[in-house]
Amino acid sequence: MAEMLLEVSGVTKRFGGFTALDGVDFAVRSGERVGLIGPNGSGKSTLVNCIAGTLRNEEGSIRFEGRDIRGYPAHRRIRLGLARSFQIPKPFGSMSVLDNLCVPLLYAAKAQPARGRVADEARHILEQVGLADKAEAMSGGLTQVDMRKLELARAMAAKPRLLISDEAMAGLSASEVDDILALLIGLKSQGVAVIMIEHVMRAVMKFSERIAVLVAGRKIADGDPQAVAGNAEVVKAYLGE
Repeated sequence: MAEMLLEVSGVTKRFGGFTALDGVDFAVRSGERVGLIGPNGSGKSTLVNCIAGTLRNEEGSIRFEGRDIRGYPAHRRIRLGLARSFQIPKPFGSMSVLDNLCVPLLYAAKAQPARGRVADEARHILEQVGLADKAEAMSGGLTQVDMRKLELARAMAAKPRLLISDEAMAGLSASEVDDILALLIGLKSQGVAVIMIEHVMRAVMKFSERIAVLVAGRKIADGDPQAVAGNAEVVKAYLGE
């Protein structure tokens, strides 16, 4: 069995009198593909923000590769190999697609390439995501699906061991969803674990080796995708009584 990469234990996060996360346990093994689902407002984004270091949890621990990373700022967590993509891509619009990748390769990657190899590595990643022919294009003029691919490529350029993909498929067509899905599934062959937050359930079921479900800040299910999909409490959370 693969080594444990991420261990979240008893994590609680409050905003004033509102408890967004209530004692959540969550774990990811090396190379594992995990779907993280739940209704809007369930705490998914709060959990990944605590994992990524953009929010600080009041209680509980977060360990990455066995190291307690509580107190580590987001940029230090990226350097350790924990990267994320965002639901709303925000590339450097005045820079080319290629240059958008050179930035994380130079400043965020755990193992930085030699200066003379940066552009070559950036082009290799663009080939992986299907943007090689747009390397010199200005990123601000990309289509929505290409913007999502660039967002994932920028996360990949940090050379993560764990990538958190936050709703990379929202608003895309079925064929565009399949393009992003193939990209995320392909990361396993590179030894990259992926947490995928997504509302497109067809994609979640196809992608996930395991699914965890959050509802109102608590984890109510975690396991085999088919078993989780048939869990009465999960069905109730999505469909009501």
